[in-house]
Amino acid sequence: MSSFAGLSTALSSLIAQRQALEVAGQNVANANTKGYTRQRVDMQSVQALAAPSMFSAQLGAGNGVKVVGIERLGDIYLDARLRSETATASYTARRADALARLETTVTEPKDTGFAATLQTFWAGWQDVANHPEDAAARKVLVGAAQSVVMQIADGYRAVETQWVQARTEADTLATEVNTIAEGVAHLNERIRSILVSGGSANELMDERDRLVTQLSGLVGAQARHRDDGTLDVMVGGNALVRGVTVHPVEVRGSHTMAGGIAYPPAGDQAHLVWAETGTAVGLQGGRLAGTLEALAPADADGQGGILAGAAVQWNRIAEALRDTVNAVHAGAVRTDGTEGGDFFRTADGMPAALGLSVLVSAEEVAAAAPGAGPYDGSMADAIARLADATDGPDALWRDFVVDLGVRTRSAQQRATVTEASRATAESLQLAQASVDLDEETITMLAYQRAYEGAARVLTVIDEMLDVLINRTGIVGR
Repeated sequence: MSSFAGLSTALSSLIAQRQALEVAGQNVANANTKGYTRQRVDMQSVQALAAPSMFSAQLGAGNGVKVVGIERLGDIYLDARLRSETATASYTARRADALARLETTVTEPKDTGFAATLQTFWAGWQDVANHPEDAAARKVLVGAAQSVVMQIADGYRAVETQWVQARTEADTLATEVNTIAEGVAHLNERIRSILVSGGSANELMDERDRLVTQLSGLVGAQARHRDDGTLDVMVGGNALVRGVTVHPVEVRGSHTMAGGIAYPPAGDQAHLVWAETGTAVGLQGGRLAGTLEALAPADADGQGGILAGAAVQWNRIAEALRDTVNAVHAGAVRTDGTEGGDFFRTADGMPAALGLSVLVSAEEVAAAAPGAGPYDGSMADAIARLADATDGPDALWRDFVVDLGVRTRSAQQRATVTEASRATAESLQLAQASVDLDEETITMLAYQRAYEGAARVLTVIDEMLDVLINRTGIVGR
């Protein structure tokens, strides 16, 4: 190697160490940047040149160092685990939130709860049974009945309001998914272009990974890396993003709870589909999956969707109240001797909880048994005892409240566990990818000393060349 080649070797080291220092500085600058993955310069020694002959030998010390790339120090397997845990945690959190919101509408146990309202209603019948001649007791009874009707309707409407809000949220989330997917596709295009030209797209890859993790939290997305530097985003085994192409999704189905809770499903329930084909999307986690579960239909026993199930329970309570009271009241007689008829009725063409109403006035309340006299209260007493019926509204309400409480506690516990798993996965991912300032300080010192050493080599070679050029051959002058 010639003396001038030594200058080139020292220069290559100066350039490489300076670039390494710049990358270390970039790491330090982004130590608190969310989603940033630390980087390292990948260096490679430059091989010495050999003479172009059959038996040439490579006896030189090499031609310095070169930077072959800037490497991201993340781990795709830890990234994949974090996305999987994020999808599960987001799903369980949304489900727990839906149940918790529903539980707030129950207001039990409280003096203003539905159980207390029912007790007041049955107590009104007992007062009429004890004082059948008292017109005021009958008026109080009718007022209590109207309070029960109003509270049933209010309970149903509260569920319906939550359903409509969740339906709107589902549309919003689908739009957000498509927007983020467009961002991933755009980044794919930019990253591919930069890599083809030999540049570094690490910061763009960080941004893309951040967006993919957001998609995991929304629809349980996973990433599939491609050889050209782009990645595909998969949802339920199908591509939401393939290279630079986006396949959008949308939520279809009824925007009203009455049209979307039918069971078996009639095809109008809210569901996520691929917008281009109408094929259902197989969600495996994410907030949108939890929202759609809250919107799912329920069967006649209230099993199924969280909100539809609650609406069905309110309808069952309204029907049980109507049927049990009417069965006794129809066989009773009023003070004028006429038959009692129905006490409650439900309007056709609407949910029972909304269509329930009181048919009688205070004067039309039937409390007497046939032939027992106008001021007999035995039938009113029989209706009051319906509070203990195993198939009555009180029993249905107790079962609903207990079941809701158990489901809510279970969902919250599961959400806590899955969030802990997500946090653990995030900690492992950050331990690999995040910036350690102590480590970066040591790395910068190493690069700094290497830079100083290269500069010293350059100075020594310069001095050698100065002697060779300016001082050789001047003896005797």
